[in-house]
Amino acid sequence: MSSTPTPPTEAVADAPALHGPVMMEQAWRDAAFLHWAVPPERVAHLMPPGVRPDTHPSSPGATYVALVPFRMVGAGLGPREVGPAVPWAGTFLETNVRLYSVDDTGRRGIVFVTLECSRLVVVAGARAAFGLPYRWSSMAFGRRTDGGEQRVAYALRGRGRRSGVHQRLELSLGPQLSPSDAHDDDGLPRFLTARWGLHQRHVGRTWYVPNEHGAWPLRTASVEAFEDSLLADLGLADLAGREPDSVLFSSGVVTRFGLPGSARTPRR
Repeated sequence: MSSTPTPPTEAVADAPALHGPVMMEQAWRDAAFLHWAVPPERVAHLMPPGVRPDTHPSSPGATYVALVPFRMVGAGLGPREVGPAVPWAGTFLETNVRLYSVDDTGRRGIVFVTLECSRLVVVAGARAAFGLPYRWSSMAFGRRTDGGEQRVAYALRGRGRRSGVHQRLELSLGPQLSPSDAHDDDGLPRFLTARWGLHQRHVGRTWYVPNEHGAWPLRTASVEAFEDSLLADLGLADLAGREPDSVLFSSGVVTRFGLPGSARTPRR
């Protein structure tokens, strides 16, 4: 008989401290967050064993699919004071599509559907080491000011047999959210961005990889242009045809990852 899953822990704005060695450190810069609400049953089959879709307390009938393009900067093994960034592979562009998860211990996290990456060596290494669904794509990022309005743009095209997969996104950036608005206990921004680990199935087990970083500095944003076949390639074509339920932007954070552990064992 299986035990009853533990209810989700509170979504906290400050990361629980890592215990044990730091596996890697990296900076996530110029990150956009587009979110669409979907029924949990829509994505439950994409969760690894022992993990289920997480729902916001005020909307138990909805979980979220996220599109997150950003710049990876200075990624390296170990903490920065010990392991320097890999100069030719530690900085690149990435776009991920992710889901919101909670495991049977009540620990919240994310599950990646895809991680599009502009560095082939990173794709090969991450797939081999952690089983993460990295895929190689050519990507571009730009920033400009138009009539006093700040805009950012992201572009993606798959490589090889995936050359028909593409995406183009342009956002206009709005005002900064106050800390109380961005990280209110019951607020959606905290639920979507205060995620302190990922769930991943690899070598027959479901793993939890913890991370820690400061609270995201968040600002509002509006979609000015969006062309997509990436979501369609993942079986989520209908999402690209409707407005996101939440659009945010962040200048970024510096993140540390701890060593993977079993998703059956609660985080200390």
